[in-house]
Amino acid sequence: MDSRKKIIVLHGPNLNLLGQREPEVYGFQNLEAINRSIAEEGQKKGLDTEIRQSNSEGQLIDWIHEASTNYAGIIINPGAFTHYSLAIRDALAAIDLPIVEVHLSNIYAREEFRSRSVIAPVVTGQVSGFGAMSYLAALNIMEDLIRK
Repeated sequence: MDSRKKIIVLHGPNLNLLGQREPEVYGFQNLEAINRSIAEEGQKKGLDTEIRQSNSEGQLIDWIHEASTNYAGIIINPGAFTHYSLAIRDALAAIDLPIVEVHLSNIYAREEFRSRSVIAPVVTGQVSGFGAMSYLAALNIMEDLIRK
């Protein structure tokens, strides 16, 4: 498929525990179900979605670097790295792609330390607080961004 229609979706640490980890905050859907929804919606839009999850900061950075030449855009939920990973922030800042930051919960309505994203200043935009629908909203936004 044309790389101009390929999107990479990156899930950060602990997202592999969705459905069991604090479901009252993150919802009851597991990551596999969310990934299926993303892939199905992407397919409807004619987008090829590559979806990956890692608990490792270095792995996420490697995938971000890879994205710069192989994908049209990035959707990323950096998990806890949102609040302190300058390395992920710098990797995202170094590439010229549309990037949408995603969070299942509204990070601004939670603990004070969660209300600061070091990622937000270097991405195209952010979607948060809509549970698994945050990813689908990000996919809709990404579709518009890459078609322009």
